[in-house]
Parts: sequence; C-alpha cells; structure tokens
Amino acid sequence: MRPPMQTRPLFLVAVLGVAACVQAVSMPDAGEGAAIYADNCAQCHGTSGKGDGPWAPAMTPPPADLTRLSEDGTFPRRHVLSVIDGYDRTGLPGQDMPEFGLLLEGETVPVDVGDGVLTPTPRPLAALMAYLESIQEG
Repeated sequence: MRPPMQTRPLFLVAVLGVAACVQAVSMPDAGEGAAIYADNCAQCHGTSGKGDGPWAPAMTPPPADLTRLSEDGTFPRRHVLSVIDGYDRTGLPGQDMPEFGLLLEGETVPVDVGDGVLTPTPRPLAALMAYLESIQEG
C-alpha cells in the first residue's frame, strides 16, 4: 500500500533534517587540535611534540615523544584517546599527566578508532587526536 501524498513531504523533510545534522557534525581537522595542544600539552611535550617542553627537565619519567606514536605506519587512535581521557594510565610509574576534563565536554563527533565503528567522541578530544596524528614522523 502506498502512503498518502500528504505524508511524503513530511517524510522528505525528516530525511533532509537528519542528513543535515549528520553533515554538520564531522571530524575536526588538525588545525583545531593544534590550538588545544598549545593550551594543554606544550608545557610538557613541547611545541614540536617531542617531549621537550619547558617543564620536561623536571619530570621523571620525561614526557613522551608524541611524534613517534604510530606503529608500523598506523596511528593508535584508541590508545591515544584512552591515555588522554585517563582510561589507560594505570600501571605507568611516575605518571603525572593531568586529567583533561574540559576535553571530555561538549558536542560529540563520530571517530573511527581503528575498528571501523564510529564512536561518539567529544569534539575537543577528537581534534587533539587529529593534531597528534598529523605530527607523526615515521
């Protein structure tokens, strides 16, 4: 049975509305993440991400070199997000990385963390991950 003609325009409006919402929420680019990095990470990890920030000499263990996170050419998105948001810091001796609660707030964007499934991730956290992925050196 075909739907009445009056319902077709409403259905079309609903479909277009959903499509507009999906298009409006997209993965942030590395530029957006660079500003977040400068505000939250550069003091320890340095402006280059190599672990040579102004606070690094006083830290034991020293901050990680964030330009060498890729493994065999693959950026470990799930692990990086877990370390930043605090879920994967157990068992690391001398781990003084602060919590970044503000990175866990706000709208979420779909992020593929490596398993092909889009995971809702806070936009600032996704932006920072995109920036870190962009500075990889090998």
